[in-house]
Amino acid sequence: MEKVRLILDSSSNEKTNAENNLYVVPLTVSFNGKEFRDNENLDLNNFLIEMQSNNEAGKSSCPSIDDWLHALEGSERAIILTLTSGMSGSYSSALQAKNIYEERHPTSKVIVVDTRSAGPELAIILDGIKKLLNEKIRFVDLEQKIAELRLKTHLVFVLQSLHNLSLNGRVSPAVAKIAKMMNIKIVGTANKDGKLEPLAKTRGMKRALKEVLKQMEDMNYQGGEVIIDECKNKKDAQILKEKILEKFPDAKVTIRPTLGLCSFYAEEGGLMVGFHE
Repeated sequence: MEKVRLILDSSSNEKTNAENNLYVVPLTVSFNGKEFRDNENLDLNNFLIEMQSNNEAGKSSCPSIDDWLHALEGSERAIILTLTSGMSGSYSSALQAKNIYEERHPTSKVIVVDTRSAGPELAIILDGIKKLLNEKIRFVDLEQKIAELRLKTHLVFVLQSLHNLSLNGRVSPAVAKIAKMMNIKIVGTANKDGKLEPLAKTRGMKRALKEVLKQMEDMNYQGGEVIIDECKNKKDAQILKEKILEKFPDAKVTIRPTLGLCSFYAEEGGLMVGFHE
């Protein structure tokens, strides 16, 4: 099988690596009357400072069809992974680009996957796809194999701040204020419909990390690959990594920083945990 190009949007917290045929298409985040393109030129420190001082509802915009077409250019076989369609038009935009590209290049084939998730779960799915490609599976069979893979991948997150969620009408400002005063952390997941939903509320980060591990085990975690994406919170990411390895010594656990889009939703101190059962 010819080389397959792998394309994700920036909600994956991945970076373009052209040598490895991996391309990342940026989303855009807007607030305070400014637009921030979530690419390698984004100054994340400045982005977070601006975000903390913002008191108006912000929004994210999905990649344009042209953005996806640009990433596809020159490929004969490609797989696109997108942010959940439950939160973004990224999947719809990528699907339109696929149809246009295949019409312009009749011998090409593109698979578009709505991951129903965000952040590190996309990276876990990506790693699974790389393994499938090494198994020399026919391209025509990959879509079904990816669907099977996704049944065994999950996302759990911890939010320390509800500032943006309150600005965007997801929670009331009063709830956000009380949560901050009471040191309440929200532990949640991406459900089957690709919507982010809370699972538990805890007092303090220590209890939150314990709850994350409990939720992982409830989702049948048995020592598979884990990716922890942290928004300016390496300390707690490291503590969680040690907790996982204490219980599952053979697990592969990676810690990475969130990029713009995930930092916008997770906010400073937030953790996103993607894992394979």
